[in-house]
Amino acid sequence: MGCISSKQSKHTPGYEDPVLLASQTSFTVSEVEALYDLFKKLSFSIIKDGLIHKEEFQLALFRNSSKKNLFADRIFSLFDAKRNGAIGFGDFVRALSFFHPSTPVYEKAAFAFRLYDLRHTGSIERVELKEMVLALLSESELELSEDIVEAIVDNTFKQADLNGDGKIDEDEWKEFVTQNPAILKNMTLPYLLDITMTFPSFVMYSETNDTDIII
Repeated sequence: MGCISSKQSKHTPGYEDPVLLASQTSFTVSEVEALYDLFKKLSFSIIKDGLIHKEEFQLALFRNSSKKNLFADRIFSLFDAKRNGAIGFGDFVRALSFFHPSTPVYEKAAFAFRLYDLRHTGSIERVELKEMVLALLSESELELSEDIVEAIVDNTFKQADLNGDGKIDEDEWKEFVTQNPAILKNMTLPYLLDITMTFPSFVMYSETNDTDIII
């Protein structure tokens, strides 16, 4: 009995079997096990309760636990599937799987749509897109004029809002990303194929065109 209890005590709250998680995601069992080692480090970095809280998430993601940013809030919200203010291991793996190179494009597109649907209305409105563009620019340390930001938003809606109702629904979004696959490039983190002990960054610092920064 003592051996079983000792083994179980090593698991963090919300721990799920790596074999089960591998069957639900794009990760292999060995990759899930590597992610668990990473998860434990992150979940004990500040609050030390075996769950990843927003401060720990932001510290890992942006090297800053207190900086306020809409992009970080949205990413955390989508990882926090149970909406309890903390991320358990299972939710961590399932959400991170959307960024795996082997994950189908349609799944990545659906995740990105939820990211931009700030008010959970089932569509992306102009103000939501602009807010996210500004948040991404802030985290990427890029400064663009108001005119250029407006041009990015205008161009996106011109291409994506097919019925001209002033918002982008999920079907329009799917068509938009099908015609513009580069938009989802930040939804793929190549090093998830070879997971290390460094938390993957969702803000890409590669050469980026102004019109590509929205995603």
